[in-house]
Amino acid sequence: MASLAHTSGFGPLLREWRLARRLTQQALAEQAEVSTRHLSFLETGRARASREMTLVLGNALELSLRERNMLLSAAGFAPVYRETALDAEPMQHVRKALDHMLEQQEPYPAMVLDRAWNLLRMNQGAARLFARLLAGRTPDPALLGNLAHALFHPEGLREVIVDWPVLAAVMAERLHREAAVDAELRILRDTVLGYAGVPERLRVPVLDAVPLVATPVHVRAPDGGEARLFTMLTTLGTPLDVTAQELRVEFYFPLDDASEAFLREC
Repeated sequence: MASLAHTSGFGPLLREWRLARRLTQQALAEQAEVSTRHLSFLETGRARASREMTLVLGNALELSLRERNMLLSAAGFAPVYRETALDAEPMQHVRKALDHMLEQQEPYPAMVLDRAWNLLRMNQGAARLFARLLAGRTPDPALLGNLAHALFHPEGLREVIVDWPVLAAVMAERLHREAAVDAELRILRDTVLGYAGVPERLRVPVLDAVPLVATPVHVRAPDGGEARLFTMLTTLGTPLDVTAQELRVEFYFPLDDASEAFLREC
């Protein structure tokens, strides 16, 4: 995604993010407390943003820390927010917090994903669920290491998700939103939505779609057992590190007693 910032330049990048958030120049100018004229000059390159103005605009646009670093780089300034590997020593407290959340979710499934939907951690509840749903099959481990690929690939989880067309539509819209201004996520989106059997209509975002509060999932294991679950997603509250901000913990809960029994039997 860094290449996008360097190729587009500050003005076009600022405009792209503004449009992705469906803001007019006037609306963004009001949030950033600058004149619409000055904002227009910044987008067209007739004015150069200071470091402080770049940070103000990043805040007004509610950009992620990665995106704020990109905007700073495009404006010719050094990034402010560090990006630390999850297994590095400074992230020890984050790992402990994640492990605690995963453990507290037992026996229900929970998993930790990064921004590109890569599976970084899972609890025993999730491991048991996957083992039961995939009993008798040996999918490519690389396929199951990314939730987007696992959901959309023909050899992934499709055949065990009873309401796959509905879930696929929900997850496709999530991919569209996340890929709006992120080149890496656009590649992921285009790849998984291009798999055989994925309805072509899912490749076009529904601009007025309202995200669900919680996503329902109906799964059926090869042994005939079924569970109806809903997912909830949480992120770290006030991180000052790119990696920490992009971590997502997905929790799965049963929708009824039968589904709870299914999870406890896994």
